[in-house]
Amino acid sequence: MTETTPSEPTDDGRPAEKPVQVHDGADYDDLVATHDLVLLEFVTSGCGICASMEPVLGAVARSAPGAVATVNAGLVPDLAAEFDVRSVPTLVVLRDGEEVARFADGFQPAETLVDALETHATR
Repeated sequence: MTETTPSEPTDDGRPAEKPVQVHDGADYDDLVATHDLVLLEFVTSGCGICASMEPVLGAVARSAPGAVATVNAGLVPDLAAEFDVRSVPTLVVLRDGEEVARFADGFQPAETLVDALETHATR
């Protein structure tokens, strides 16, 4: 669970990576224990903007440092409460388990998320 999931190889021969799913607190604990840098997206079922973020997160997982993960806030409410998630999608960048950036204003382009991860990877 804590590693990104390889899928079909890309044109350059590297395996494509997809966001991992966080199903509970233990998954989250494993994720932050395994990865220094994490982009965590909180979603809910039926959220159209969240669905439109799926290919963006795939692109971010393939091109940015760190791990990319999604959490269904409706299925893991304790984790959503811990991060004070008030709307979805909410994206949180974690460095060493601590929040260093947050995007809670809807759709975010891949470039914005990659820049945030690259910025916090070098600190």
